[in-house]
Amino acid sequence: MSRFASAETARISLATSSRLLLTIVGAASLAACAQSPVGRQRADLAPATRQATIVRPHRVAALHPRPIYRPHRSSDTASAKPTASHGVASFYSDTETASGEKFDKNELTAAHPSLPFGTRLRVTDVSSGRFVTVRVNDRGPFVRGRVVDISPSAAEALGMVDKGVANVRLDVVQ
Repeated sequence: MSRFASAETARISLATSSRLLLTIVGAASLAACAQSPVGRQRADLAPATRQATIVRPHRVAALHPRPIYRPHRSSDTASAKPTASHGVASFYSDTETASGEKFDKNELTAAHPSLPFGTRLRVTDVSSGRFVTVRVNDRGPFVRGRVVDISPSAAEALGMVDKGVANVRLDVVQ
């Protein structure tokens, strides 16, 4: 092998070894970033189930250009009862309610999406004028357009068992 060929081979092996060294250093730095304390803290706080967690960014009030306007609520509006709502009611049967009670089809109960458990509602059939007072003990209905699900005994009191659904007005009694 000539002297020129051996110098060229040495230069190629030096370039190859320097590239290899840079690749190893780059991989090590990326591995160090992947094992940062922030990543470990999130892994430690992750739930034990397989459900995906939703990470929402924190809002910082100091970054807003002007203060957030919150209108003053007078004591009259704070103590006022919710207004009546209108919509479609249906009746349902279940084995257990969201409040933990066992479902009883003979009780006058209802499922409402947002009212607190124990709230008493007057459900009035708009077409017939018949009404029944029920107690909220479950969540629902889960059908678009419906405002309340009532127990079969309450549906019987309203006379809507044959129809299945009825247009109703809801008034909070308690």
